[in-house]
Amino acid sequence: MTRIFNDPAVFADEALQGFCDLHADLVRQVDGGVVRRRRPAQPKVAVIAGGGSGHYPAFAGLVGRGFADGAVVGNIFTSPSAQQAYSVARAATSGAGVVFTYGNYAGDVMNFGLASERLAAEGIPVANVVVTDDIASAVPSETDKRRGIAGDFTVFKIMGAAAEAGAPFDDVVRLGRKANSLTRTIGTAFAGCTFPGAAAPLFAIPDRQMGLGLGIHGEPGLLDTAMPSAVDLGHELVARVLAEKPDGGGNRIAVILNGLGSTKHEELFVLWRTVAAQLREAGCTLVLPEVGELVTSLDMAGVSLTVTWLDEELELLWAAPAETPAYRRGALSAAVDGTDADDPAESAEPLRTVVPDSTTESREFAQHCVAALETARLTLHEAETRLGDMDAVAGDGDHGRGMVRGIDAAFNAAVLAADNGAGAGTVLAAAGDAWAAKAGGTSGVLWGAGLRAFGETIGDTSVPSSAVLVTAVQSFTDRILTLGKAEPGDKTMVDALLPFHRTLTEAAARGTGAFSAWEQACRAAAGAAEATAALSPRKGRARPLAEKSIGTPDPGATSLAMVSAAVVRRFTAPAPSTAHSTAS
Repeated sequence: MTRIFNDPAVFADEALQGFCDLHADLVRQVDGGVVRRRRPAQPKVAVIAGGGSGHYPAFAGLVGRGFADGAVVGNIFTSPSAQQAYSVARAATSGAGVVFTYGNYAGDVMNFGLASERLAAEGIPVANVVVTDDIASAVPSETDKRRGIAGDFTVFKIMGAAAEAGAPFDDVVRLGRKANSLTRTIGTAFAGCTFPGAAAPLFAIPDRQMGLGLGIHGEPGLLDTAMPSAVDLGHELVARVLAEKPDGGGNRIAVILNGLGSTKHEELFVLWRTVAAQLREAGCTLVLPEVGELVTSLDMAGVSLTVTWLDEELELLWAAPAETPAYRRGALSAAVDGTDADDPAESAEPLRTVVPDSTTESREFAQHCVAALETARLTLHEAETRLGDMDAVAGDGDHGRGMVRGIDAAFNAAVLAADNGAGAGTVLAAAGDAWAAKAGGTSGVLWGAGLRAFGETIGDTSVPSSAVLVTAVQSFTDRILTLGKAEPGDKTMVDALLPFHRTLTEAAARGTGAFSAWEQACRAAAGAAEATAALSPRKGRARPLAEKSIGTPDPGATSLAMVSAAVVRRFTAPAPSTAHSTAS
C-alpha cells in the first residue's frame, strides 16, 4: 500500500511538485500539470496527454522531445478539469495547434472537450484523440465504448514522434487515430491498489485467483479466475489479444508487457519468455518491444499485454528517438528547442475581479447560499468514505474524494464572492466554476456546470420565489442532461435528479410551499438513489463491471440525494441573514 504521504488530499499535488523539481532540466510545472522546459524553436503541433494521477510514468513522465509536449494531471484516478486542460494547452502551444490525447473515460471526454471548445473559440486548432484499446471493456462491435489503458503509451508515442518530426496538424491527428485503431490490450490483476491514507485496497481478489480484464483506475477485473502458471497466463493473454487482430493488421507489431505497480520486473521477464515465444509462433515480428512499468495503477499487482499492429509509417514513428524523464529511446539530434518560456497564464497581467451589480436582498440571500454550501460540505466530508466504498465496488473508488474536493472549492469560492459583495446568483456561479476547476472527473464537471446554471437562473436581483427555485432546478437538470447525456436507468446521478425535479415541480404546481415541496423532492431523490441498487450501469467506469455493481446504489445518485437534503432549509426558508463561517 501507499505509505509515504502527508495529507492524502494533496498527495498528487505534492508528488507532482517533487517530480518537477527532480526533472527541472526537462519539464516545468504549470497550472494543471507540466510542459516541456523549453518551447520549440519553430511552431509544432503540441501533443497534450492527460488523465488522473496514479499511473506514473503516465502521464507527466512522458513529457519531452519525441513524446508529449505537456501532460494534464488530475487527482488520483480522477480526470483533470477543463480549466487544467486549457491551462496546460495554453502553456504548451507554439502556434501549430493542440491535440489532446487520453483514455476513453466520461470525465476525460467531457473536460477535454470543454477545454477544446474554449481553445477553438480563441482560434487555436484543436482536436482530441481518444484511446480505446481495452478489449475486455466492450465487445468488438462497440469499440467506441472501450476504455483506454496501457495502449495509451503506444498512441502517445506515435503522435509525439510525428509532431516532433514536423508533421502537420491533420496528419498528427490521423496517425494517432490510426494507431489507436490498430492497438489492443488485455490486463489482469493479482491484488487491488490502495489510495494514500486508505485502510484497505479498492478491491480484493480471492486467494490464488486473479481478476481478468482490470482497469487502470483501481477497477477490479471483469472475471475472477484461478491463478495460472506463468506459461498458462502468457498463453491466455496472447490468445485474447491476437483473437482481436484488426482488419489490415500485418505481422510486424509493437508489444508492451506492462506492470501495474507491484509486479516485479523479474516476474515480467518470466512471463515475457512465453509471451514472446507465442507471438513469434503466431508469425509476428516484434519491433522494439517494451517490458516494464509504463502505465501503472498506484500499487496494484497486475500485468497487461498491449499489441499495436504496425505499417511502414507507424513503425518509423514507434522507433523514433525520445527523451523524457521516464522514457528514453535512441539518440536525438542536437537540441533545436528555443529558450525557456513563461507560462502565458502566469505572465499575463492578473484580471481584475468584476462583481456584477446586485440588490441588498440578493446579497443577503447569498449568505444563505454560502451556508447551504457549508452544510453540504459537512455532509459530504462525513460521507466521503462511504461514497468511495460504493464507487469501488465496480468503479475506481474516487467519488467520495472527488465530491469533497469539489464542495471544498465551491464553498471557498462562494465565501470569496460573497465577501466581495456579490449577489446570490454570482456566488453560486462562482462556486460552480470552482467545483469544476478543482474537482475534475465526471462529477466535477457536471456539478460545476449544474451549479452555475442554477446560479444564473437565481440571478442577483431578489430572493428567489418558489417558482424561481423550480426553474433553477430545471436549469440545473437540463445542464446535467446535456453534458452527461445519461438517461433514466443508466445508473447515474440522473436516476435521483429526475425524480427530485419531477416531484418538486409537481408539488409547486399544487401550491405547496417551497420548503415542503423541496422536502418531498428530497425524499423522492433518496428513494430513487436507493433503488439504483437494482440497476445495471450503462455508462461510466462501472459499466464494464455491470454485474458487480448490482446490489450497490449508485454513488452519484446517492451524493445528489445527500446534497439536496442538506441545503433544503437554507434555500427554501431563509432566516434573517447571518455571517458565514470561516472558509477552510
